[in-house]
Amino acid sequence: MAETNLYKGRGYNARTLPGFAAIAIFAFVVIYAPIIILVVYSFNAGTSLAIWEGFSLRWYAQAAANEQVQSAALRSLYLAGMAATIATASATMAALATTRTRRFPGRTMVYALINQPLMVPEIVTAVALLIVFAWVKVATGHNSMIYLIAAHTAFCIPFAYLPIRARLETMDMTLEVAASDLYASKAKVFTKITLPLLMPGIIAGFMLAFVISLDDVVITEFVKSAGQDTLPTYMLGQLRRVVTPEVNAISTAILLAGAILVSLFFWFSRGRE
Repeated sequence: MAETNLYKGRGYNARTLPGFAAIAIFAFVVIYAPIIILVVYSFNAGTSLAIWEGFSLRWYAQAAANEQVQSAALRSLYLAGMAATIATASATMAALATTRTRRFPGRTMVYALINQPLMVPEIVTAVALLIVFAWVKVATGHNSMIYLIAAHTAFCIPFAYLPIRARLETMDMTLEVAASDLYASKAKVFTKITLPLLMPGIIAGFMLAFVISLDDVVITEFVKSAGQDTLPTYMLGQLRRVVTPEVNAISTAILLAGAILVSLFFWFSRGRE
């Protein structure tokens, strides 16, 4: 009996399971080894993707001088910035409406609707947006980046919503209640207390939405029109033609940007004041 109680006191630890370490190492190798190889061969002096021919920054210089890459990069940044901004603003209002109000019938359904893009396969969302936007284009004759912005915004809202809602749910409402007791208006309570305390969650949600939009391929490929390639769709097109380490260099640059933004996201999501 004493041994049983001692075992229960230790709790469950997955690391003590036989083979856990080996499986974990294998999983990390499968995930990260291809990425490491891609980064290494982005510095390859030759044109081969499989034969190392020396260290060189040739492909980074070539990618930086490529006008198509420059255009696609600017378009990606513009698209991600617009989509993340609109998605974050919408997610902030949705989070306030679902956490700073009394419980109402159907709130669980609202949560489900907001997070629906996370549960539905991305290809399904892409096909649905393609059908709707194709109908709109035919009806209006209008063809611009607005469709890509709308598609990315719709897809990014739940990614921005989750950290903002989590921040709201962990915030202490004492200061807000105290300000209200001191006759501060709702607008002043929001601008002077709620918004500053919520800002780490808003920034984290914005950065997460930005990364998701920047890396998206499926929805962009279905919704975009001619001349609207982003960096990911440009790379996909290059892979269908001639594959050179230039694609590796572009991928490494995107990987570095994504890693920086994700690191900042986790930094802000810790709730720094």
